[in-house]
Amino acid sequence: MITVRKSKERGASNFGWLDSKHTFSFGQYYDPRNMGFGKLRVINEDVVEGGAGFGTHPHDNMEIISYVLEGALAHKDSLGTGSVIRPGDVQRMSAGTGIAHSEFNASEKDPVHFLQIWVLPDERGLEPSYEQKSFPVAQQKGRLQLVGARDGRDGALTIHQDLDLFVADLAKGNEVSHALRPHRKAWVQVTRGAVTVNGTPVGQGDGAALTDEAEVRIAANDNAEVLLFDLGA
Repeated sequence: MITVRKSKERGASNFGWLDSKHTFSFGQYYDPRNMGFGKLRVINEDVVEGGAGFGTHPHDNMEIISYVLEGALAHKDSLGTGSVIRPGDVQRMSAGTGIAHSEFNASEKDPVHFLQIWVLPDERGLEPSYEQKSFPVAQQKGRLQLVGARDGRDGALTIHQDLDLFVADLAKGNEVSHALRPHRKAWVQVTRGAVTVNGTPVGQGDGAALTDEAEVRIAANDNAEVLLFDLGA
């Protein structure tokens, strides 16, 4: 079964310096019908204007993944970590027992466009930690590139949950597929372009929830970029 969460149906927050779209219930946007999908709790698509950002704020007991689509995002946290995240980079921060961090547009004039993803951890009270890796776009062209996994295999980030995260950069006409083991489900988030997922149209900003499916088949109707989450029960 496939259920599409349309882009236009997402929650929205606009503070001038921040334009945010919420796939699932978040902050002032409360939607009891869309509280997450399995252990996937938040997918926010944020655009932050130049020179602006989120001041230092706390988190705990959450796996927080940042994925930049355009521009550059500057990150600092209470572990003493500082970095800039750019397209092709993926960052995972395990908030665990508690961490404080800030996220600012690294540019004073150009906007930064990114996804912030929250995943519930498989264990509470983990030691806070941070990891960031670069995955060249060339490795994602026409294929699903593993960028996050519980076991950190094949050079992926380690995510403290039974979840595999893939990214694909697809030219029009490309098709990719991913087998789902029994009792697993998947979420496909389209960040650019338009695709079909198991024959169902899914456009930019849309998400598709797949349950009781043996395979995820993604065909690009246009040049497209997608994230695929393979999730445990």
